[in-house]
Amino acid sequence: MSNSHPAPAFVPFPDDGSGYDTDVVVVGLGPAGGIAAVALATYGVRVHAVTMFPWVANSPRAHITNQRAAEVLRDLGLESDARKQATPWDQMGDTMFTTSLAGEEILRLQTWGTGEHRMGDYLQGSPCAMLDLPQPLMEPILINKAAARGAIVSFNTEYLDHDQDELGVTVRFRDVRTGEIFTQRARYLLGFDGARSRIAEQLDLPFEGELARAGTAYILFNADLSRYVEHRPSILHWIFNSKAGFGEIGMGLLRAIKPWHQWIAGWGFDMAAGEPDLGDEKVTAQIRTLVGDPNLEIEIVTKSLWFVNQQYATNYSRSRVFCGGDAVHRHPPSSGLGSNTSMQDAFNLAWKIAYCIKGYAGEALLESYTDERVPVGKQVVARANQSRKDYAALREWFDHDSDDPVKHGLVKLNEPSPEGVELRERLYKALDHKNTEFNAHGVELDQRYTSTAVIPDPTAGEEEFARHREVYHHATTRPGAKIPHAWLVGTDGRRVSTLDVTGKGQMTLLTGIGGQAWATAAAKLDLPFLRTVVVGTEGALDPYGYWQTKREIHEAGALLVRPDGYIAWRQPDAVWNDTDALHQLQDALGAVLDRRNRDESATSTSPQYSTRAVQIPVPQASPADQPTDQTADHPDLEENHE
Repeated sequence: MSNSHPAPAFVPFPDDGSGYDTDVVVVGLGPAGGIAAVALATYGVRVHAVTMFPWVANSPRAHITNQRAAEVLRDLGLESDARKQATPWDQMGDTMFTTSLAGEEILRLQTWGTGEHRMGDYLQGSPCAMLDLPQPLMEPILINKAAARGAIVSFNTEYLDHDQDELGVTVRFRDVRTGEIFTQRARYLLGFDGARSRIAEQLDLPFEGELARAGTAYILFNADLSRYVEHRPSILHWIFNSKAGFGEIGMGLLRAIKPWHQWIAGWGFDMAAGEPDLGDEKVTAQIRTLVGDPNLEIEIVTKSLWFVNQQYATNYSRSRVFCGGDAVHRHPPSSGLGSNTSMQDAFNLAWKIAYCIKGYAGEALLESYTDERVPVGKQVVARANQSRKDYAALREWFDHDSDDPVKHGLVKLNEPSPEGVELRERLYKALDHKNTEFNAHGVELDQRYTSTAVIPDPTAGEEEFARHREVYHHATTRPGAKIPHAWLVGTDGRRVSTLDVTGKGQMTLLTGIGGQAWATAAAKLDLPFLRTVVVGTEGALDPYGYWQTKREIHEAGALLVRPDGYIAWRQPDAVWNDTDALHQLQDALGAVLDRRNRDESATSTSPQYSTRAVQIPVPQASPADQPTDQTADHPDLEENHE
């Protein structure tokens, strides 16, 4: 009797004659790795996505999903899936500042664009509403779609190390279940393996900043707190309490995970004194204090400690190996920027990798990844840490000479005296300043890229910002900015965004009815990765005139929009001559995609990738029309914070 095993029924990496087992290896299946896997598979690239863990994140971790991250999901056809499981936008905040959930309320801030003062800004800025989706619910959406679109996903697979040369990367893994070590040959390796990134360490990426400069305890627990919050829904509740007043923030936190029955309680601790007491009795007492209910029934799910980092890499890659996400920008969850920035890292990189593999672009395109994303990483690390420090102004009314600074400070704060008036005025000023954390529309949407993949408009001059740059979104068609959202009307009579008619893995030449020279030029080039959208014609009508007010160029001018939605080049003036338009478009594509230096032999009749590109159905509705059904069962998973 033979001891040999039968031939496998499924061969995940069939030999395609290229000499590579797969095109791209992605290490890490968090938000960044998940987006990379989905995008690459969607673009028709062979991708192997691995994680050493047996399943998705076992704690809530990141949860705020801002509009730009939602736009990434929308482009990949995942927005509606995410929205079905998320806490909807209208329940995300009023963010409260109170002595306990049951106690005296001191301040309240309408956050995440939900207030009437800011909602219009958010609605005009994006076709997508914000949402709150904890990481254990986000990751399965990404992983399932990646696998459905052709990615090979491996759990229990530990990345060990790699060797790279001019042609590719040889990656070594260990099967965690059997201990077996195996290798794989790929064109590129992507390290989205978290804040303790082994790949970033092996590449010796340069970092600036510091790690573990403060500590926080987080407790995931189940308790029905509906009676305290259902009438004033919010996902974040800050507690002024003398028993939770340590550190920069100096307040306790109650964060809703599954409204209003699953929560995280958090408070700072003194790292110099060692790890805090997280015994059940101590933790239960602390949670009851934060809630203000001494008899509250609590089920403790998990306990954890995390540390405040303030560190970012100044280079994201070495040759054919690229890092992103928490591997290169490490910061606290304040401002909710972590997973959002990580997802955008992956989205920025994925189309560039795909274009190089398919022969659409030269290798120099990949150099733009570091140039574009390092400034963003640096910005969000600074913003998140500054947001923590800005809480100090909200605590100036504390009476620090008292044995109960909050209780006695409230007496002074509520006094009908000149001193009381001054304290209250300063407190409201401090509250207004927190818009830089909780309504920071500019931070979320206004990245400006400078790289070889962006051609500046020499006629534009220095950009000026009419309002606070971090708090307000400034839509523009300047090269290096995200294409402005404007509602158009599609073939079925429904609204479609300018973001819906661009992206989807393609470069888009966007012009108006007067821009026939551009349409003729694009048709003559006949490139498989270039589409033309003529606003004002069927499928992209502009009956509202919204795009006309935002385009900042002549109707017969043109925008070249990248697959990630960023504007690569624009011609602001009218061009009527077909030959002139053709030359300008050729030059722009050649510069942005490094096409003049690419290997022409890379584009052949035999594709260098094995999965098929998948048509993505794009939601053709405004945020208000999207379903928000939350009745679906959620996996009972756990803890942390974004």
